[in-house]
Amino acid sequence: MTGWIVLVVLVLLIVWVVVMYNNLVTLKNQVQNAWQQIDVQLKRRHDLIPNLLNTVKGAMEFERDTLSRVIEARARAVGATTVSGKGEAESMLTQALGKLFALVENYPELKSNQNILQFQEELTSTENRIGFSRQFYNDIVAQFNTKQEVFPVNIVAALFGFKRSEYFQAETAAREVPKVDLSLKK
Repeated sequence: MTGWIVLVVLVLLIVWVVVMYNNLVTLKNQVQNAWQQIDVQLKRRHDLIPNLLNTVKGAMEFERDTLSRVIEARARAVGATTVSGKGEAESMLTQALGKLFALVENYPELKSNQNILQFQEELTSTENRIGFSRQFYNDIVAQFNTKQEVFPVNIVAALFGFKRSEYFQAETAAREVPKVDLSLKK
């Protein structure tokens, strides 16, 4: 009789471990999928920037420094490989683009250019998508990380080597309003 009880308890324990493992795998895959959604939007953003820069390049002769900062920030963002690295690089790119758009306001011929207005709209739309994707990703990461910390699931997570995922956060500098000097210095 005790042999049957031990067998039933052992089977229940194995079933429980399998269910917890499968839940962790499901959450891990959701984190990866959510990251891929962010990556798609970031690629879209990166692809729009060269066209925008080509459109404004000729008219913004005095602003070569701003244009080169956007180019450098884009290159860094494209080359970033880790979640925290992408977060930092994307923050720098957001700052550079913010300054560029603020400067565009100082050039009437650019301000009314339909191509620039279209690029601004596309980038704004893409920024919104990135924001929604970031929020979804961070929500899934929170669920995954919390699940790994809760007893007794934390034992299964440690047993099978699950690791916490990183949040995708904007750096503090990207949250600040860019400072722009619109005086045309010579």
